[in-house]
Amino acid sequence: MTSAVPDTRIVQATDEEMKEAVDQACALLRAGEIVALPTETVYGLAADAFSSSAVAKVFAAKERPSFDPLIVHIASRGDLKKVTIVPDDIADTVGKLTAAFWPGPLTLILPKHSDIPDLVTSGLPTVAVRQSAHPVFRAINKQFDRPIAAPSANRFGRISPTSASAVMK
Repeated sequence: MTSAVPDTRIVQATDEEMKEAVDQACALLRAGEIVALPTETVYGLAADAFSSSAVAKVFAAKERPSFDPLIVHIASRGDLKKVTIVPDDIADTVGKLTAAFWPGPLTLILPKHSDIPDLVTSGLPTVAVRQSAHPVFRAINKQFDRPIAAPSANRFGRISPTSASAVMK
């Protein structure tokens, strides 16, 4: 994972260093910084999904237009209520989908909870939400205990990075 502060660096999240890496990432997220994290597909550029100022840093770093909403990652299926309002008429279907495919690369688009800043959703009434299966992302998401906005960690319109070194470039 990589922080987006001036001293950008790669921190190894090996078994021996996992706790320290998770602690460092969570400290940066709590401080309103952005952190590149591995997901099961590509690296994401992560920020506290409840912080408009942190999310703005993601848009700036990616040179992403503000009309392009971000994906929000949650630590558990139970956290879905923190970011969405699941309509009663689809609650059973949402439950079946999340039970079958989460954690994993399934993204659901659902009505957003009022705690999600409009910047995250580009002013839309819906939010894209998923639960990553990557063990590092999951550990950080769980310890941080807040939803994480994390689109791919590339400049807007460029190829999504699949390694920490690609994020650095």
